[in-house]
Amino acid sequence: MDEVVHEAVRILGVPIDLGAGRRGVDMGPSAIRYARLAQAILKLHVTCEDVGNIHPPLHETSRSLDPKLHFLEPIVEVCQQVKHTVHKAFDQGCFPLVLGGDHSLSIGTLAALCACKQRPSVLWIDAHGDFNTHTSTPSGNIHGMSLAVGTGRGAPALKALFEGHFVDPKRVAIVGVRQLDSGEKTLLREAGVAVFTMADVDRGGVQSVVQQALDKVAGDTDGVHVSFDMDVLNPDIAPGVGTPVEGGLSYREAHFLMELLAESKRVCSLEVVEVNPILDEHNRTAKLAVELIASALGEHIF
Repeated sequence: MDEVVHEAVRILGVPIDLGAGRRGVDMGPSAIRYARLAQAILKLHVTCEDVGNIHPPLHETSRSLDPKLHFLEPIVEVCQQVKHTVHKAFDQGCFPLVLGGDHSLSIGTLAALCACKQRPSVLWIDAHGDFNTHTSTPSGNIHGMSLAVGTGRGAPALKALFEGHFVDPKRVAIVGVRQLDSGEKTLLREAGVAVFTMADVDRGGVQSVVQQALDKVAGDTDGVHVSFDMDVLNPDIAPGVGTPVEGGLSYREAHFLMELLAESKRVCSLEVVEVNPILDEHNRTAKLAVELIASALGEHIF
């Protein structure tokens, strides 16, 4: 029988595409739900409550005034709503499961984490570092700034969501990265974030990398948040993402990673982001997202 890691999961959809450079990820939450997410969770004998979606403004009706911070104002509004809803889930003893949508939504999740936990930590599982700021970004897309904001770096309007309480970068680890901007590299080194590239996975294997990452972030934490960007997977198994990069995690590596996190019993919240149904094949990426969520919640092969 699968071991229950969390007794009550609360699902929140955030269909936002304002933070990304390509359209379509706003349909990600619907695609993941359509892939029978609730049924997969209930199969684990876990209580599952879906509170629906945050309702971001439409891309077509929003204005982007700053080329270094595209759609800043509406993204701040969305992240404020995400923060409120995730905060409520924590307060009521639930495990927040946030579905994206582009990775800018994580600013709201991280703000809630910091408001509810004294010593929060983060595992960022992603092909990218998302550690740009408005001064280093080559694109102006806020989904590439989320983790930096969560550690207290970036635009004042985004940092204000945290009310002065940020994640200590010494409690942050990025896993699976294989594409970083030059400015990001500098910022990550200066901050002291632990970065485990795909070369590290190739060299030591998933188990070694996950253990090192957990050793880095989970020592004295009172909550590990996992942010899983589907572009960390190799595009041949997850084609429906907005920023695919060759050389990612395989199907079994990704499942093993999630199984190890479940076994650690340290994860307090999870978000799965950047599913883009427009670029997908028969909803393959969303179906895989559901499988990986189940593994993170305690599902095993035997």
